[in-house]
Amino acid sequence: MRMRSALATVTAALTAATCLSAAGAAHANAPASHACSGSVALRGFSDALDKTTYEGTYVGNFSALATDRDGTLAALSDRSALFALDARTLQPRRVTPLADEGGAALDSEGIVVDRDGTYLISDEREPAVRRHSRTGEIVDRLPVPDALRVAPAGRAVTNGTFEGLTMLPGGRTLLASMEAAISGDSAGLLRFQTWQRAKGGHFRLAEQYGYRADTGLGVVEVTALADGRLLVLERGWTSGVGNTVRLYLADPRHATDTGGIENLTGQDGVRLIRKTPLADLVDCPDLGATAKQPQPNPLLDNIEAMAVTGRTKNRLEVLLASDDNQSTTQITRFYSLRVRL
Repeated sequence: MRMRSALATVTAALTAATCLSAAGAAHANAPASHACSGSVALRGFSDALDKTTYEGTYVGNFSALATDRDGTLAALSDRSALFALDARTLQPRRVTPLADEGGAALDSEGIVVDRDGTYLISDEREPAVRRHSRTGEIVDRLPVPDALRVAPAGRAVTNGTFEGLTMLPGGRTLLASMEAAISGDSAGLLRFQTWQRAKGGHFRLAEQYGYRADTGLGVVEVTALADGRLLVLERGWTSGVGNTVRLYLADPRHATDTGGIENLTGQDGVRLIRKTPLADLVDCPDLGATAKQPQPNPLLDNIEAMAVTGRTKNRLEVLLASDDNQSTTQITRFYSLRVRL
């Protein structure tokens, strides 16, 4: 299937899948008036996959989404599994187990479907970025700066490394976003690492940029747009209150290369990635959604995955998914957004 057709199919998927959710059934064709902000509208949501299994594998723990070359939706679980979801119904069509070089499970967080159909997948543990074949075998591994490795090997904190992964326009530059600041950097100042494609298809380390997350939030996903800007998803959680989830448009094109800067303080003249708020999802209509734990809006959950599934000149169709952590108090939920730039 051509990529444009695949994107159009996935764009329609959530509207169809919303009908599978009792909570969202009445809102399968959410109008533009379902505004979250002046730039973002909620088209619908689906809980159809919540607490389900497929071929003996738990369907959930979703940490990343991408449109695949065969027209399916690649949905990455952070429990070392890659699902292919039907673009019309969101139902699983296959599952591929993943592992590291020693056969151990990954903490798989970010995914890019490369131009040859292989998968670039980030693993938050070390961290690492590996290339996997269509059947899951490791075929390559990218270099990682020492400072971004988890302590004591580096300065990163556990569960605070490569959460987002995206390919910039042209297919030559890969970008990974750190979820949390590394030791020595000011709180909230995160590093975005890039790699440049070299001869033979291998990637070498390239520029690094600084990004300021909102207080108490981390970056959980990043998706490149056709003009070089990024959609950035920030998320946090407060016990007894629930989740905060905010969507930003960010521009790295004039940011300072921070690869050689030991400590980011925010007072050092470094040009950070500029960001513009698009929406705080607490302001979205709940469309009848229910939550299993306290939330400022029952629509919200542990949203962690994002993909652009359709686009026109100044409008994007964006699909989000939550990571339920296989918890009885969290939900696997898909969200369809319309974003105007």
